[in-house]
Amino acid sequence: MTETHNPSAVYLAGPSGFFEAGLLWHNSVVVPAVRDAGLTPMDPWANQSAITHVMATMEFGSERRDALEVANLEQGRYDLALIDGSAAILASLDGPDVDSGTAVEIGYGFARGLLIVGLRTDIRTSADNEGGIVNMMIETCIAESGGILTRSLHEAVTFLAERLLSS
Repeated sequence: MTETHNPSAVYLAGPSGFFEAGLLWHNSVVVPAVRDAGLTPMDPWANQSAITHVMATMEFGSERRDALEVANLEQGRYDLALIDGSAAILASLDGPDVDSGTAVEIGYGFARGLLIVGLRTDIRTSADNEGGIVNMMIETCIAESGGILTRSLHEAVTFLAERLLSS
């Protein structure tokens, strides 16, 4: 993993790539918004070739499972390296609960000292109690990083650009 980061690089955390509508929104709305703000998207969904190849070419069974085990670890290491090369995380927090992988990415980024912005466009709450929007640990990592939790992609990207490009 790299120890240096691009000061305008934003890791795009979230489960959007697991379903077609989410990937469409990710690629046609989120990634362009980040680029248009002058930031560099660090996109874990841009490189899924090993997993995608196994899923498309192998039948269910032990060989496929073994191949996916290797591909999953490769992808996880790649994603961690993208976080290491970033200055901030833009985390999609939609769904009935924050995606477990996204939660790990937020925690890892927080431990590395990255700025974290949470984006929840889902109208439902997913909190521990009425004082929050999502899990309190996610909200704590966002707040303690100096970031914000917002329901607006525009606000999230503008906030990131102001913090990362003005320093």
